[in-house]
Amino acid sequence: MIADRQYPPRRPLGAAWLAISARAFTALVGGYLEAAALATLLARLLPGARAEATLWALLLSPLLYVIAGLWAFHEPRLARVLAIMWGGTLLADGALALLGMRS
Repeated sequence: MIADRQYPPRRPLGAAWLAISARAFTALVGGYLEAAALATLLARLLPGARAEATLWALLLSPLLYVIAGLWAFHEPRLARVLAIMWGGTLLADGALALLGMRS
C-alpha cells in the first residue's frame, strides 16, 4: 500500500541548491567573520593585560566558529540564519569602531 501514502510537495531543485549554498556560504564565511569580530571585541573588552586578553579571545575563537557553523545548519529558517550571522558581525564590527584602538 505504498501508493496510498501522501508525500509533501517537492521544491524545485534549483531552489534547494540555492538555499543550501547560501546556508553553507553563511556558515563558512559568515561564521568565520563573526567569530573573528567577536574574538576581537572580546579581546578589547576583557580586563587585564592586552596580551592575556588577546590570548583568551584567540583561544575561544575556534569554539565560536564551530558553534556558529553548526547553528547555521541546525536552524530551520534561512532568513534567521542570515540575519543573525551577518547582523551580529556588523554589530560587533560597529562596536569595535565605536571603541576605537586600544592604547
